[in-house]
Amino acid sequence: MEVTGRVVVLTGAAHGIGAAMARRFAAEGAAGVVVSDLDLDAAEKVVAGITASGGAAIARHADASSKEDLKMLVTEARAEFGPVDLFCSNAGAAFGTGVHAADEQWSRSWAINVMQHVHAAQVALPAMLSRGQGYLLITASGAGLLGTPGDAPYSVTKHAAVGLAEWLAITYRPRGVRVSALCPLGVRTALLEPGIAAGHPAALAIAAAAPLLEPEDVAESVVHGLASEEFLILPHESVRETYARKAAGIDEWIDRTILETGARKR
Repeated sequence: MEVTGRVVVLTGAAHGIGAAMARRFAAEGAAGVVVSDLDLDAAEKVVAGITASGGAAIARHADASSKEDLKMLVTEARAEFGPVDLFCSNAGAAFGTGVHAADEQWSRSWAINVMQHVHAAQVALPAMLSRGQGYLLITASGAGLLGTPGDAPYSVTKHAAVGLAEWLAITYRPRGVRVSALCPLGVRTALLEPGIAAGHPAALAIAAAAPLLEPEDVAESVVHGLASEEFLILPHESVRETYARKAAGIDEWIDRTILETGARKR
């Protein structure tokens, strides 16, 4: 998919990767970009930058875990720009906790990191299937392929997001709807940098796994990944090799991860 002339909806788009994707899609000539986030003020600033550069965009307040809010985004996009071509369910949540995380943290992780993508598919697919074309971009994480020592809810739910993306691709690719899972490792965002500063094991493990990228680097990878319709969009190429090594010898990979992260001590 070329983004030029397409109508795009993004969640979690006021900051970080989402904001960078919104700006890049607009620069690529998208017909319209819906920038949604819980932080409406920041979303409006992203939109102001896009429109000042001649792009077309609107900002909307939305809770990515709410099916009704996501349905509203599709409706608003259609009214303003036309049918949605690309739905990017991008919002994410991380708490940096282990298996004994509070029930509320597990529930919120599941709602944002998994059910957001389920609801996005539910609200976007009907129109896409009726037109025989469309694209779902699920922001998962390198953690969804390789795990995240020190953060059980994040690791588990990001694996589930990749699993959902696989199911959607197998089910709907024959009907004209493409699906990609975006799986970066460390990116300089408000989700990761506070954890690094605090010395949190999960954040440090991600930062040590590969060089930190800027959100704009991820947006660049997304544009190229959509153009070639790759299922796995991997801004950090090292993830591909590590993922293959994991599949070839899971026990060896687990033992190596324990040694590299000092997981035995936690």
